[in-house]
Amino acid sequence: MTSDLIAVFPESPPPELVRTLDLAGYRWKSFASADDVTKAEPSDGWTGAVVCADHDIDAAWNFCRALRKRDTANAPLLLLVSGAQLDDLTLRDELFDDFCLVPFHPRELEARLRHLLSYTQSAPRPDVVDYGQLVLNLETYQASVDGRPLDLTYMEYELLKFLVTNPGKVFSREMLLSRVWGYEYYGGARTVDVHIRRLRAKLGEEHANLIQTVRSVGYRFGQSRWT
Repeated sequence: MTSDLIAVFPESPPPELVRTLDLAGYRWKSFASADDVTKAEPSDGWTGAVVCADHDIDAAWNFCRALRKRDTANAPLLLLVSGAQLDDLTLRDELFDDFCLVPFHPRELEARLRHLLSYTQSAPRPDVVDYGQLVLNLETYQASVDGRPLDLTYMEYELLKFLVTNPGKVFSREMLLSRVWGYEYYGGARTVDVHIRRLRAKLGEEHANLIQTVRSVGYRFGQSRWT
């Protein structure tokens, strides 16, 4: 039996959001930080999440990132942003499932949340991600290429997973540090170069070119599946 509990950020959500969730009959709990939502997560995970990012965008991204890094299945996440923040969504689509502009109409928000929850519950995220002969099991933290297991460290796996789930996109070293290691990590860009070099070596000569160097920019994994 699931908890059917929605996580909400921030700890004191806007009154109009509180009113909409209550009138729609959702059970929810609000949190002040990413650490708080991690500690309070139910054993079967959150049913969903609503994150207000229009006041503290950095804290909101940290909150989203905390939910995405859990061992349980990812909770469908609805992001509330202002029109001026739309550019902040670029290259962060793996951190949320849908967004709604504020100020919002209660019926629109309720409809978006209802659709999001029903869709993700009926079509859960796959536990396996593959790109050609490269396969990652998200439950067991195992990876293989051409059926050959890859002996990866935790951060090598996290970096490879991030790249594989964003094929064709170019990321600077600074972006990879922020998105994979997190804002709290203070290591230099060389950390990324070292991990990329190790990943290429472990992928083997035949597949090393899956991770491409984009001169003066950073790195790209493969080609976009949508082109």
